[in-house]
Amino acid sequence: MTEPRKSKRPSLGIDWYPQSPPADTETNAFTLRTEDGAAVLGTLYVRGKPRNVACLMHPREYFGAHYLVPALLESGMAVWTQGARSIGNDLRLEHEQAVIDAAAGIDFLRRRGFEKIVLIGNSGGSGVYSYYIQQSSLAPEQRLAKSVVGKPTGFDKVSMPPVDGMIYLAPHPGQGRLLMGCIDPSVTDEHDALSVDPELDPFNPDNGYVAEPGKSRYAPDFIERYRKAQRARVERLDEVARRLIERRQSARRQVKEGGAERALRLQAAHTPIMTVWRTDADLRCLDLTLDPSDRAPGSIWGGDPLVSNYGAVGFGRLCSPESWLSTWSGVSSHAALEKTAPSVTMPTLLVEYTGDQTTFPLQVQEIFSWIGAGDKQHVRVRGDHHGRPFAGEEESGRLMAGRNMVEWLASRGFV
Repeated sequence: MTEPRKSKRPSLGIDWYPQSPPADTETNAFTLRTEDGAAVLGTLYVRGKPRNVACLMHPREYFGAHYLVPALLESGMAVWTQGARSIGNDLRLEHEQAVIDAAAGIDFLRRRGFEKIVLIGNSGGSGVYSYYIQQSSLAPEQRLAKSVVGKPTGFDKVSMPPVDGMIYLAPHPGQGRLLMGCIDPSVTDEHDALSVDPELDPFNPDNGYVAEPGKSRYAPDFIERYRKAQRARVERLDEVARRLIERRQSARRQVKEGGAERALRLQAAHTPIMTVWRTDADLRCLDLTLDPSDRAPGSIWGGDPLVSNYGAVGFGRLCSPESWLSTWSGVSSHAALEKTAPSVTMPTLLVEYTGDQTTFPLQVQEIFSWIGAGDKQHVRVRGDHHGRPFAGEEESGRLMAGRNMVEWLASRGFV
């Protein structure tokens, strides 16, 4: 086991800090084969002979060293951390595949004899686990047959055991809805990262931008135009993705019908890549009076959104047309909590970090309202999106979140 880090503000979002697993923890790694033949990795942490298990998964990151693991183990639960087949790879991140990956892990745990399974949807994990719950609540023949890109999901052939509890930790409303809130609508040419419509530019002083972090102030009419333009840009990107998919599918159909031209065969084989520039321009990260909270100026990508917005790193920067529509489109993706959370009817806890820079108080309240459970609770904990303390000697939000979860798990009979 690694020793706790000395830094009061760790740089990573998913490291052990400030705890490490108990010394008597037994750790086993597993490779699972999904129903459609992919390999996914998971780690099972246990102490003694626990009856129940908590699960952590993210469609884009691996939560193997998630900071909640120590607290959950100390409570008496086993902990399962799992990756999807698309760890670190937005190019092929389709949420329908991530749901099948989640199903492989949950089915594995049921077959190992765990009595109760609680899912913990942290950040993007909230979208994939809510989508799983929605589909697992249906009879196989009633599950979604085709994805938004028209591919068979195979959900009807997948074992999807029910789960017993759900915890949302710093959730956002889905990868696509998250992106639609921070995409820069002033891009006028998707092939030119520097193209700008000054009337929609969030970094134009005429629109309310101030270079000093957090001091920008945007008028209501600009905000309304900006939000509409964000959706319009997403809709345009949806059309680009659909055209690219149809061009490839058309070529494949022609090849199957006997077309032998080399250009046709190449087009049928080619998977185009979409580059989506400037996806870190949420007005709430620039103007802290909008849906105010404890958050610091800037976004999770950095303190100055102008720099991160024009940089190489960001949500959905590189993706296939399929992954854009399935995951990153706030219009088309099925993995939006607004669509899936009503199916979450088992006991549910939502833990909000009050300084989250991805999802803001009004959005969290909206997410909570979508949850279909009659037994649901919402608690607020000081910390940023990763539960790190704001300053000085303040207690880590990770510790407070862990305590809230353990108390809730105990009150519902999971520990």
